[in-house]
Amino acid sequence: MENKENKTAEDREKSIEDQEFDREVARLMAEEPEGKPKKGRKKSPSAGRKPRKKWSTKRKVLTVLGAAAVLFIAFKATAGKKEPTAMPVPVMALTSGTVQNRLTTNGPVSGTDSADVVSNLHAEVLELKVKEGDHVEKDQVLAIVDSDDLLKEVEMAQNEYDLAVATRNKQQKDAENGYAKAAQNVQAAKAALDRTAILVQGGSEPIVNLENAQNTYADALRELSSFHLVGGRPAADESYDLQIKNAAFTLEKRREALENAQVKSPISGTVTRVNTKVGQFADKPEDDRPMFIIENLDQLELEIKVSEYSIGKVKIGQPVTIHADILNGKTVEGVVANISPTGEEKGGGSSERVIPTTVEISDKDSGLIAGITARAEILLEEAENVLTAPSSALLQKDDGSLCVQKVENGQIKEVPVEIGVEGDILVELLPLEEGSLKEGDSIVISASSMYAEGMTVMPMMQ
Repeated sequence: MENKENKTAEDREKSIEDQEFDREVARLMAEEPEGKPKKGRKKSPSAGRKPRKKWSTKRKVLTVLGAAAVLFIAFKATAGKKEPTAMPVPVMALTSGTVQNRLTTNGPVSGTDSADVVSNLHAEVLELKVKEGDHVEKDQVLAIVDSDDLLKEVEMAQNEYDLAVATRNKQQKDAENGYAKAAQNVQAAKAALDRTAILVQGGSEPIVNLENAQNTYADALRELSSFHLVGGRPAADESYDLQIKNAAFTLEKRREALENAQVKSPISGTVTRVNTKVGQFADKPEDDRPMFIIENLDQLELEIKVSEYSIGKVKIGQPVTIHADILNGKTVEGVVANISPTGEEKGGGSSERVIPTTVEISDKDSGLIAGITARAEILLEEAENVLTAPSSALLQKDDGSLCVQKVENGQIKEVPVEIGVEGDILVELLPLEEGSLKEGDSIVISASSMYAEGMTVMPMMQ
């Protein structure tokens, strides 16, 4: 009867422990409601240290699963013992090492320079000079377009220009001859006026002759002043020069159109797309895409978008490690070449902003090709020879402060800390009290509020 009562009490104790464990798992798994602000953390004596980021669901799951596994092992190890014992707690020896904070993001690989080659000519494509994959030089002919109509238009424009020039030259010659004759008429009229004035004064001619001579001289002056002068010399009217300019402009456009009948590459590079074929009209390529796409593949780059929360740690010239399926497990190196001065929406309904960033791929024979997706890995922060622990060893208090649970003389002791560099698994521990943590100290692997300050426990070294 006594054994039965002891067993019943033991089962009841286990049931209470199971309920407490289930409640703790539920608490850890609960995420903060979106948009809910974090509670403020206590200020530490170390000014300028960053606040700890909110745990992700993935990290919570890993922490809970780790705690569950260890507690299960501990329960099995103590199962069957009739005497009450201290709660078994999985611990690890605190070590020093290196912690790295790396940013990883994907983006497309492309050439550093590219050009879309288009044509506005509604003319038939007669010949393609290149195919996809061909290397071309700047101004190299890519395709030839039917130019018969263009030749006729050039001839007509040339004729219009020649006619305008001939007309202006004739007007110039007429102006020069007319001005010379008018100048002679002025001289003759002036001589006649002087002679008549003398004769009238001597009484040999009537005064009416003097008036007629004066009128003739005045008419000659008016005719001379009617001529257009440039720099004191007679010239054709400006309207004829305008006609020449208009005709020259039309001729230039017609010649450009004829020149464009030979579709040329504006840059040196590789033909990555041909979206036209013989028989199509040059201005109507397939699916309204450019006739040709030319890219400079001698130098590749990777376009990535960095979160506004991380961009402050990304700098021009920062080294980048690049991964891609096409590399078969190998990596290539690059550097941050450009950071956009403005951000843009991340998309997907997120309020987060991202900043377009360009990574220049250093190796020209990298094995990468344009158009694929690659993964960039940027080392943002690194701390060497520092106290490290898994993020699961951190306990966040109700006031937002952090601590680790050290096991000392068989009892739990909460040691306030901040975190420095934070990696995917390990974090840098920064004790708020000097000497409160040192290498070799036993700390709880999966910190939990179940382990209260001063609680007697049975450490189980992992």
